[in-house]
Amino acid sequence: MSRRNPTAISDRIILERIHFESVFSPMPDFLSRPATLVLAAILATSVSGAEKNSENRLADAQSPYLQQHADNPVDWYPWGDEAFEKANRENKVVMLSIGYSTCHWCHVMEHESFEDQQVADLMNENFVSIKVDREEMPEVDHLYMSVCQAMTGRGGWPLTIVMSPDKEPFFAGTYFPKTGQGNRPGMLELIPSLMNAWNNKQED
Repeated sequence: MSRRNPTAISDRIILERIHFESVFSPMPDFLSRPATLVLAAILATSVSGAEKNSENRLADAQSPYLQQHADNPVDWYPWGDEAFEKANRENKVVMLSIGYSTCHWCHVMEHESFEDQQVADLMNENFVSIKVDREEMPEVDHLYMSVCQAMTGRGGWPLTIVMSPDKEPFFAGTYFPKTGQGNRPGMLELIPSLMNAWNNKQED
């Protein structure tokens, strides 16, 4: 599920070329072994830093499920004050996504939607996105599953709740693909619709 980093790949190619030339051809003085080792160390640091920068706030999470989403392009927040403070400060809608590591449709939605740059750009522009592991925070899962069942008459995982910065839900659902499938809207259609609803609510 991890995404390839073009900078990291190009750095590795340079390293491999230096190694090849050092073995099979005479090496110029400025690429003596000590210099090569220094260059390798610099490039290794660059690779490590580039890969680290591609991770979101879930990289340090204890939950294996949250860590699975650490390299999504979505700017995920774990459940906590930081996310809701940002939502209040910027008057942004909160999208809460709840799942667990062995949930099939959670992984399907991650692959189809949360790993997709187009969907992630829409989410990052319009939402403060929060990811929760239901096995780590069962009380949060129970609360919002009850909300989903009350609003839609059904529930399941992945659980999707959209709410105001003050934690007032105005939309609930489960799995949403990137684009619509039958009567199920996709994220590319759903997000603009939700933002229209939110903006109209703000004007009332």
